[in-house]
Amino acid sequence: MKARDYDKEKKLKDLSPLQYKVTQENGTERPFQNEYWDHQDEGIYVDILSGEPLFSSLDKYDAGCGWPSFTKPIEKKQVIEKLDKSHNMYRTEVRSKDADSHLGHVFTDGPNPTGLRYCINSAALRFIPLKDMEREGYGEYLKLFEEKL
Repeated sequence: MKARDYDKEKKLKDLSPLQYKVTQENGTERPFQNEYWDHQDEGIYVDILSGEPLFSSLDKYDAGCGWPSFTKPIEKKQVIEKLDKSHNMYRTEVRSKDADSHLGHVFTDGPNPTGLRYCINSAALRFIPLKDMEREGYGEYLKLFEEKL
């Protein structure tokens, strides 16, 4: 994946208060009351700031937790995992590589084949529908959906 050009300071000003709290202050949105927890459309989810591709609808599933959940990122190198000891817990935080946005956490209670559950805040994501991927500069990721096309 090529790095995407973006003006982080300008993008930060465009974020809603919730998007800013989640991505910049390690916040969490409310379960079952966020944009993508039950989203079913095909396409990819990108970082709200940088536009870096993070997750595919092909790897999304209903974990019953109230947040969008994925079995894996599109490219493992686009997410950074860090130990999170906040709230008297030991968890693995997930951040985007290029924008360093807080995305959510990854847990080991997911389905096969990975056994992972990337539990991600909708506020950290922007959805690119399959039909718009080429137009929005994500044509190289259409190959993920070749069987569906």
